[in-house]
Amino acid sequence: MFSDGPEYEARLNRPFTPPTATLKELHDAVPKHLLQKDPWRSFGYVLRDIVFCVLLFWFGASIDRIAHSGFGGLVRLTDPWEVKLLTGVLWLSYWWWQGLVFTSFFCIAHELGHGTLFHSWYANNIPGFLIDTFIMVPFFAWKASHNAHHKAVGSIERDENYVPYLRSDFKLPPQERARRADYAEVFDETPIMTVVRLFIMQGFGWWLYMGCNIMGSPMYPAGTNHFSPYSPLFKKEQRMGIFVSDLALLAMGSLLVYAGQTYGWKAVLMYYVIPYMLCNHWIVMCTFLHHSDPTIPHYRKEEWSFLRGAAATVDRPILGWMGRFFFHNVSHDHIAHHFFSQAPFCKSDNQERIIPFDLSWLDNQPQITQAIRSVLKEDYNYDSTNSLYALYRSFTECVFVEDEGGIVFYKNADGVASRYVADSELVKLKSRGWSSTNQDKLERES
Repeated sequence: MFSDGPEYEARLNRPFTPPTATLKELHDAVPKHLLQKDPWRSFGYVLRDIVFCVLLFWFGASIDRIAHSGFGGLVRLTDPWEVKLLTGVLWLSYWWWQGLVFTSFFCIAHELGHGTLFHSWYANNIPGFLIDTFIMVPFFAWKASHNAHHKAVGSIERDENYVPYLRSDFKLPPQERARRADYAEVFDETPIMTVVRLFIMQGFGWWLYMGCNIMGSPMYPAGTNHFSPYSPLFKKEQRMGIFVSDLALLAMGSLLVYAGQTYGWKAVLMYYVIPYMLCNHWIVMCTFLHHSDPTIPHYRKEEWSFLRGAAATVDRPILGWMGRFFFHNVSHDHIAHHFFSQAPFCKSDNQERIIPFDLSWLDNQPQITQAIRSVLKEDYNYDSTNSLYALYRSFTECVFVEDEGGIVFYKNADGVASRYVADSELVKLKSRGWSSTNQDKLERES
């Protein structure tokens, strides 16, 4: 559980060279039927998520009755502590599953925002807007910045989120003069402080990004957020959508206040707020781990291309079958999503079963992943590392990148990168004017 996956270790031990495949090779490898939409099946997925949410609300409302009756007399509970224990277990179960369902709302609204499920703009955007509003997500604002992220993923200058901090952001000495004491002065902290910062990111990171552009692109001025129609994040023609999203959030917030005044704030906390916080955790965990990894590069200026950026993401089996089922393949097949963001995650009617004894055959994206993996080969990034350990690893090791260099890797709190650019690629970078050296390699070996 607390060790690196074999795929991660293999990348650590392999100097980095950019992918050599072409977009044409990738597109030729993917069967065209995997890109076709199936509106009825898509509607079934949307309905499935809503039904799960409603059933879980009903289950939550029945917890006291179930606990006091011992599942309708099936279990004999004689002491009050037994009833309390069972009640607690049932509420924990409710929070876990409803947190997953709330996250499924985010994931399927994300698909609707890409227009992957239906042919009509209205059929994609109206349900996506309503579903996202229920979990307090500004649909049109998130859609705008997220689609911009897809166009520039992996670019230090132009990406929208999880953009690395630079050495200069921490006012560290230049790499060749920095000592371990310089890094310790800036980054040294107690383990409990690390846990506190991690808790803040997982519990509130989504709103810090939405409201303050934390871990967003530094090309935007201070005060940039997802709620102002005049934010530099948005184009003029997108402003009305931002305004509508804001009104919807106010309406949902008012509904929660009404529920608190009518049914009590404890009820709102138990039924909605705790699953909502778990949803925030899963959203941040998935998106952070997609793009923050010590073995994955970031690119500058002319070194960036769409193919390089899309390949600089990681597929992770977060929560195993539960993650695939509730998160709609968002984490398991994230690379496929970046290369084919218009492809529906779910299976079309005209497909045949391809992978026996695996539920993933029901969906398109696992098959797209197989196709592009056959082209990318070792440039396909997968990591079977336990996701909670991977979260801690990336949080503590993905600290900053250098101010210079066309291809850079995250460095840890000691100023050491886990991976370095191959010498052959370094020669090409120098010929194009980049002054970076493999000082990273020397530091790691020492």
